[in-house]
Amino acid sequence: MTDATRPGEGWADPRWRGAALDWIGDRLGRHGRRMVGPVEPRVRPWSLVWRVPTDSGDVWFKANNPGTRYEAGLSAVLARLAPGRVLDPIAVDAGRGWSLLPDGGRTLRDASGGGGDPLARWERVLPEYADLQRAVAPDAGELLALGVPDHRPQALPELFGALLDDGESLLLGSADGLTVEAYELLRAHRAGFAEDCRRLAGSGVAPTIQHDDLHDGNVFVADGGYRFFDWGDASVAHPFGTLLVTLNSVADALGLAEGDPALARLRDAYLEPWSDGHDPATLREAARLAVRVSRVSRALSWRRALCGPDPARAQYASAVPGWLRELLAPDPL
Repeated sequence: MTDATRPGEGWADPRWRGAALDWIGDRLGRHGRRMVGPVEPRVRPWSLVWRVPTDSGDVWFKANNPGTRYEAGLSAVLARLAPGRVLDPIAVDAGRGWSLLPDGGRTLRDASGGGGDPLARWERVLPEYADLQRAVAPDAGELLALGVPDHRPQALPELFGALLDDGESLLLGSADGLTVEAYELLRAHRAGFAEDCRRLAGSGVAPTIQHDDLHDGNVFVADGGYRFFDWGDASVAHPFGTLLVTLNSVADALGLAEGDPALARLRDAYLEPWSDGHDPATLREAARLAVRVSRVSRALSWRRALCGPDPARAQYASAVPGWLRELLAPDPL
């Protein structure tokens, strides 16, 4: 059987496709269901997703590339640790990075298109996501053992240094890559980055799952709350790093300028669940530091996502140096 170790080749191999369809059929059969039509594919360098029609509604098959393969096992563990906050997989093959998931319904993006106040909706979403993170925190070690990347503050300085030594990922000298000047500035920033990480590690907030790509397309609107999905960029990290992508995405969607009070409002709504053990000023400073250092987490996530030889990876490759350049920009919070 051909595994998906070569995205763009393995996933297109008829033998791989046949094995995946057999697995889907078998797992559906164990739940008294069967396929009733052809799958509808969506392929990216980091994953293949099929919409699978069945006799009782659509389900979704996902195969991850080697850099994000841990997502399948992570999905199953999160369903156990935070029931009701994530999709409960129908089946998982953690070794192959395969998962079969129920349909989650409308996303937050779909719901926002129907009107209402998107900021008010995010004010409800973010505390629920924070509750998920707090529920998972005691079991962070289990996630690390599963292979979820270690982006805890104490691990990031070494990862940052290794990333700066990866000239291929940085696209040094190319139009989309780091300039020599930016590269030297980043190397000079290593000590400052390590100090930020040291201070963040001392914030007293426990590391936990950090989605690292939480936007309105990765949240389902469910009866009585929200469910969070698409964990392929996730890591074990300081939880507040989630604000980097989330606030950026909200600002882009709503046309908010950097420093808009609405973004601070969302930050504070997210931080509120931690207020039982920390004062607001401490939490806000930790959020500022977490957003800063998580720019390296984003660069690392993109490097994992693009680890295969798929020719389509070239159109995304600028994301790695792009996120590192953000380290040289002012803090948004």
